[in-house]
Amino acid sequence: MASVGATSGRTPQEPGPGEAPTSLPSLAPVPGFGEGEEEEEEEPAEVGAGIHLCVLWNSGHLGIAYYDTGDSTIHFMPDAPDHESLKLLQRVLDEINPLSVVTSAKQDENMTRFLGKLVSQDHRAPKRPEIVFLPSVDFGLEISKQRLLSGNYSFIPDSMTATEKILFLSSIIPFDCLLTVRALGGLLKFLGRRRIGVELEDYNVSVPILGFKKFVLTHLVSIDQDTYSVLQIFKSESHPSVYKVASGLKEGLSLFGILNRCRCKWGEKLLRLWFTRPTQDLGELNSRLDVIQFFLLPQNLDMAQMLHRLLGHIKNVPLILKRMKLSHTKVSDWQVLYKTVYSALGLRDACRSLPQSIQLFQEIAHDFSDDLHHIASLIGKVVDFEGSLAENRFTVLPNIDPEIDEKKRRLMGLPSFLTEVARKELENLDSRIPSCSVIYIPLIGFLLCIPRLPSMVETSDFEIEGLDFMFLSEEKLHYRSARTKELDTLLGDLHCDIRDQETLLMYQLQCQVLARAAVLTRVLDLASRLDVLLALASAARDYGYSRPRYSARLLGVRIRNGRHPLMELCARTFVPNSAECMGDTGRVKVITGPNSSGKSIYLKQVGLITFMALVGSFVPAEEAEIGAVDAIFTRIHSCESISLGLSTFMIDLNQVAKAVNNATERSLVLIDEFGKGTNTVDGLALLAAVIRHWLALGPMCPHIFVATNFLSLVQLQLLPQGPLVQYLTMETCEDGDDLVFFYQVCEGVANASHASHTAAQAGLPDRLIARGKEVSDLIRSGKPIKPVRELLKAKQMENCQTLVDKFLKLDLEDPSLDLETFMSQEVLPAATAIL
Repeated sequence: MASVGATSGRTPQEPGPGEAPTSLPSLAPVPGFGEGEEEEEEEPAEVGAGIHLCVLWNSGHLGIAYYDTGDSTIHFMPDAPDHESLKLLQRVLDEINPLSVVTSAKQDENMTRFLGKLVSQDHRAPKRPEIVFLPSVDFGLEISKQRLLSGNYSFIPDSMTATEKILFLSSIIPFDCLLTVRALGGLLKFLGRRRIGVELEDYNVSVPILGFKKFVLTHLVSIDQDTYSVLQIFKSESHPSVYKVASGLKEGLSLFGILNRCRCKWGEKLLRLWFTRPTQDLGELNSRLDVIQFFLLPQNLDMAQMLHRLLGHIKNVPLILKRMKLSHTKVSDWQVLYKTVYSALGLRDACRSLPQSIQLFQEIAHDFSDDLHHIASLIGKVVDFEGSLAENRFTVLPNIDPEIDEKKRRLMGLPSFLTEVARKELENLDSRIPSCSVIYIPLIGFLLCIPRLPSMVETSDFEIEGLDFMFLSEEKLHYRSARTKELDTLLGDLHCDIRDQETLLMYQLQCQVLARAAVLTRVLDLASRLDVLLALASAARDYGYSRPRYSARLLGVRIRNGRHPLMELCARTFVPNSAECMGDTGRVKVITGPNSSGKSIYLKQVGLITFMALVGSFVPAEEAEIGAVDAIFTRIHSCESISLGLSTFMIDLNQVAKAVNNATERSLVLIDEFGKGTNTVDGLALLAAVIRHWLALGPMCPHIFVATNFLSLVQLQLLPQGPLVQYLTMETCEDGDDLVFFYQVCEGVANASHASHTAAQAGLPDRLIARGKEVSDLIRSGKPIKPVRELLKAKQMENCQTLVDKFLKLDLEDPSLDLETFMSQEVLPAATAIL
């Protein structure tokens, strides 16, 4: 904008809306871009993000596919056999927790029964999934193939012919797995009908699909939600910030919480996925441990820290690609993508200098292709980051398009040019007008602006000969003159023209990036994997963890001087304990000991060390050897809930029943205080029956750790003698009236529960503790239990007073009084109570 005064001649004002910035951004194209800068805030998660699953069940096989709105990818599982109870499907649902489950309206009885239970009994899910039935014709094989082959996928270059596209998709999707193909077809139909993620877009905008990924559940270790809860692998807590209450929960003190040192959100997501999918694949586990061990070497600490800094710039690439697909790209997306790509190049260069014998380093060095250089070069040469942030829109650097440069030069030269035009306009205006200016407003054009005079009161006073009045704003009148109309004709709407041309360039740049989306997806996969392993290496270094060993031939676990990973951080001192449960001896370990002696911690410690080894982490122990473990079952803590409608003991029974019905000779079973929720005799009998059931299996018996205070289990010899059973206890020492805990596991059986010592620590009155010990001794010796004399005397006085009150209330003149009835029903019972 420019203006001129009648006396001063020329008074420049602030630059107009179309003026170009005086400086250009200087983004150095070097790996590790952004080090030392303030960390950018991570992109918020999309509202309504979730998973939509499609499943088909036929002839004992499952076909499963699901769409993840978080990264806009479709995941599929090749046809897999499943039991009639659909245990595999339940496992998938437990892992991914979908928002909706899509299936055919034509189903057999097994699937119908399963879906009914899913809706009515899935109490642990934060939100029960919606069951969607589609007509069976939507799952036809040929129509499903047609949907897959005719889909609009951004990761497939437009230059591919129809034949090349079919060959490309055939290399990704297993078209020989008929159920999977039908499930994929039904899923695409559901996405198109619901328009997931593009509900508010034009109907010709399709649901973005950025890739297909295969997932398998073979070699996975079965762990249920109760086990995750009682071992504190995950623990959600309400967020303390009032600003984040609505956003949900935060991670509390848990194994995931202390190991999660990931620098990028996708690394954190992958770590959580590994925790939900512990594996028996020894090749995969050892490959993870190799990377952790490499970064634990002192000479590699600087390299680990440098890689960790680079990983901090790996951002939410799938969200950016999805916005590009929908043409909703933000200004910040280009800067985030630029940093991500250059950080990826930094990771590649660093990994090329590392031992290529480690598979992850080799994959990063090879798969981070020159397409990343191409993307970074295009963005760095085209995008004007500083100008884009200033104008809050996409702008390009100079020397990209000569036509845009010419129009920007005109726009930058407007202030001085419009000053001259304003001076000429002022010469033709009334002498009462002290000054005027000529301004440019995008979409409106050039206008003559003059100050409002005191004589201009009514609207009719605004009329000036030779000028067309437009509007009044901030005591200034805006007009069109012959000169401004001529400027509109000569210069046009420069600002809008520049916008349109830069938007076209942005679209072309988006197409170039989307054509190379595959390498960006690969960057995210490998970078998140590296992030997780660096986080686990950092935790192992700080907490003194060691590398576990695996044995495919042996069954069970062997741990030397193991520690509870959470308890050792909370306690001032922690006593390590060993555990050995391998071979055919000592498969069932019965642990007795006083209350608060550490039995439960020992059980959880064994479970957590085994779990950590099965996700490929170093473990808190001097040595650990993990055999073939296919499942971990627990009965440690009762997860009570009003919504279940079950008693505490019934919940305990359900947990034990799950272990009894599903545990194999390769399973680890942890049971703590089972049977205490009912009558002592009944609870003891159930515990003995469960253990005897497993012992009867002989070499097929699972590896079991049982902690109990039922000393009668040993004293009454309720368990058969043999090499399968081993009795352990927690070492203690009595020092006068005090009980000293050593928290050390040793062979043997406790001779008492020492509940009175625990009661004293809890603060119960001494007289109550003394009475409890007295009653316990009488029961143990088989003698009758007599009431306390002080309490008995007080009760007698109360009964005497009651009898006197009844006599005083007696009306002897009442003709209806029956003394015989009164004596037999009122006096005699009261007198008996007194005696």
